[in-house]
Amino acid sequence: MKQHPKISSSILSANFAILGQEVADVTQAGADSIHIDVMDGHFVPNLTFGPQIIKAIRPYSSLPFDVHLMINNVDSYLEDFVAAGADRLIVHPEAEPHIHRVLQKIKKLGKKAGLALNPATSPQVIEYLLDEIDYLLIMSVNPGFGGQSFIYQQLEKIKVICSMVGERPIEIAVDGGVTLENAQKISEAGASTLIAGTAIFNNLGYETNIKRLRGEIA
Repeated sequence: MKQHPKISSSILSANFAILGQEVADVTQAGADSIHIDVMDGHFVPNLTFGPQIIKAIRPYSSLPFDVHLMINNVDSYLEDFVAAGADRLIVHPEAEPHIHRVLQKIKKLGKKAGLALNPATSPQVIEYLLDEIDYLLIMSVNPGFGGQSFIYQQLEKIKVICSMVGERPIEIAVDGGVTLENAQKISEAGASTLIAGTAIFNNLGYETNIKRLRGEIA
């Protein structure tokens, strides 16, 4: 019997004016990790968090911090985000010409190495990287902004990637447009982690929203 998926709370949809408290609240509400989208305005068309923000909110939660680096020259910033409190560093293959080296460097820094695939990025990108990956992030919207609609063609991509991963201990996460209406389909396709922002922060019932996304309550 398939277990309920893990829920990672994306703080891109949180109230930035009280970000530390929001992180504490979703931690208390039962999230499994905190997902932090770092955007530089170049790799994706938006600006969000830097290492100093991550360092500032780190004391508010003991949960793993999954730092999704949607930035150019990612190799130059790995140490900064590790020092700020990242537990997993997630990078895009398009961000560096030698992504294998970047994944190895993340592991040498003592952190979990993650790879993110944009909606149009082929699953075959991971074929020769699987032994370097701890975490696979499948983007189900085009990255850059929260609140977008789920791209349903990604369900087939999730299935293909799960088949490629096989029995390897790689966490497979899906990010973008995750809602109560599609969470079950995403989980059934093989995702072990659902990343949600709007679906959690759309009202003050964070605990109820997280439980519903997991499928613990209707």
